[in-house]
Amino acid sequence: MQIDHKSESRLQSFIKNPRKALWSIAVPIMFGMGIQTLYNIVDMIFIGRLGGEAITGVALNMPLFFLMLGLTMGLGTGVTATIARYIGEENKKSADNAAEHALIIGGLIALIFTSIGIIFGKNILISFGAEGNILEIAWDYLFFILLGLPFMVFSGFFRSILAGEGDMKFPMMVAGFGTVLNIILDPFFIFDLKSIGGIGLGLGVKGAAAATVLSQIIVFMIFIYMLFVKDHAYITFRLKDFSPSKTILWSIIKIGLPASVSMLIMAIGQGVFNKILIYYPNGSEYVAGYQVAGRLDMLIFLPIFAIAGALTTIVGMFSGAKKIGALLSIVKYGSKSAFFISSIVSIFVFIFAREMTALFTKDLNIQKVSISFLRHLTLIYPLVSIAITSGRVLQGLGKGIPVLVITTVRVLGLSAPLAIYFSVYLNKPVEWNWYAIMISATAAFIIAVAWLKVELDKLRKGLNHKTDSYEK
Repeated sequence: MQIDHKSESRLQSFIKNPRKALWSIAVPIMFGMGIQTLYNIVDMIFIGRLGGEAITGVALNMPLFFLMLGLTMGLGTGVTATIARYIGEENKKSADNAAEHALIIGGLIALIFTSIGIIFGKNILISFGAEGNILEIAWDYLFFILLGLPFMVFSGFFRSILAGEGDMKFPMMVAGFGTVLNIILDPFFIFDLKSIGGIGLGLGVKGAAAATVLSQIIVFMIFIYMLFVKDHAYITFRLKDFSPSKTILWSIIKIGLPASVSMLIMAIGQGVFNKILIYYPNGSEYVAGYQVAGRLDMLIFLPIFAIAGALTTIVGMFSGAKKIGALLSIVKYGSKSAFFISSIVSIFVFIFAREMTALFTKDLNIQKVSISFLRHLTLIYPLVSIAITSGRVLQGLGKGIPVLVITTVRVLGLSAPLAIYFSVYLNKPVEWNWYAIMISATAAFIIAVAWLKVELDKLRKGLNHKTDSYEK
């Protein structure tokens, strides 16, 4: 019963001090994502020591990997927003039921994607442009990752469930532990470590994937123990009493499915860019450089995704509790914070792009591609930060379609077609692909801000109408 009291106190404290609530959620997200980003950087440094082909092999996996986890992350957003709104309404029974629906959905995703990946994965990599030794490296990496995919999927849904009740500290501590473990295991699995007695396994790229799988299995086991044995959360799991609900399922899907399709579209877009880049002369260097820049992208947007994730939970809770004034205030504060932080980080990355890229690879050609990408894209990162936060606020309000529309226009409507036009039809240099991304991101910013303004204006009108009614 103490857990119930804590959860209720969290809701009331969020309403009392929205800014403190934002950072109480965002900082743990930032911490967890920071450790994950550190892992991605360290992992790429280790893989980079294996050579350019190893980087390219892993890079060609990213669209498929992004697709597999995209559905989990997208539906996870729907789970977070749904649980947050039910808690805001003080409807614990429906919040519990929503969490149980999430686990059922997670089981189906794990089964379907693992099966498809094992059966068709190699052919999909070939369609992305992988061939010869790079194909073998890419498939080695993907096959091992697929073995651990179910554990990753369930762990992702556990984090989304806990995010819905405003608890990001525990899931990020668990994720942080798993990431640190992964970093420690990496060199032992990837290299033979002859200099210290040959205690390493020397599995190369396969070792990097195997270390990830082992760490994810341990993370999954911690979540199971704490949530099902120790009853750590306010949310209660009683799967034997599970009751299917069309209302709850639709609430999750109407937000989560558009977000998932958005992830699918982004995966397609990434695959298109990889395929365009690999057909340039020395194309593997362009793909590798694009991949290195992508890892640094994750670092740049770490605080932005943290703020955006916090806004989804808080907006969902405030919407459910009908605290419109507090909702409007925190959206404005969160958006301003995201813009300011991204502006500062962009300046830093623009200045130190060369030094940051050199951490990943000693290949000067790969460095050149990565530096070019970063110095072009940092010019529009503040606009991207506003587009991201606007989309997550709309999801918190229960609006899933805007993110899908914005992503579709950005990727399928602009960036991919423009990149193909510039590279294939006009034979422009690789920098024109970066221009395509910049144009599409600017358009996405305009659409996202306009859409959010329309939705917030509706809330303001409702608030003003209530005020007028009270005065009468």
